[in-house]
Amino acid sequence: MNKKLYAIRGATGAENNKDSILKNVSEMCKELFGKNKILPEDIVSVQFTVTNDLDEMNPAAALRRGDCGIDTSKLALFCSQEPNIKGSPEKMIRVLVTVYLPLESEVYHVYINGGEKLRPDFAKK
Repeated sequence: MNKKLYAIRGATGAENNKDSILKNVSEMCKELFGKNKILPEDIVSVQFTVTNDLDEMNPAAALRRGDCGIDTSKLALFCSQEPNIKGSPEKMIRVLVTVYLPLESEVYHVYINGGEKLRPDFAKK
């Protein structure tokens, strides 16, 4: 099967506690992986950014500990702090998944739990 490299995005809001970050990262990634029929062996990397008001848990650690529907133990994960821009939404976790999928795949970006305000055009799918 011929495959192409895709970049799939998502975002979720969370409260600044471990339970909320774990739950919301797991929910976002489970939906993103499921809707796009992503297999762990096709993932190149998963990159998170987090706003500076979420400091109780690293989203990459949350992905490893949570239930996202796939084995994350061998995935390349990375997290950095979102730039602090005036007027930007608070308490946001963004993700960029770089993955090989079959040619002509339709990708589904996932914006939930307040993340919809970042990309309402993607949140409607």
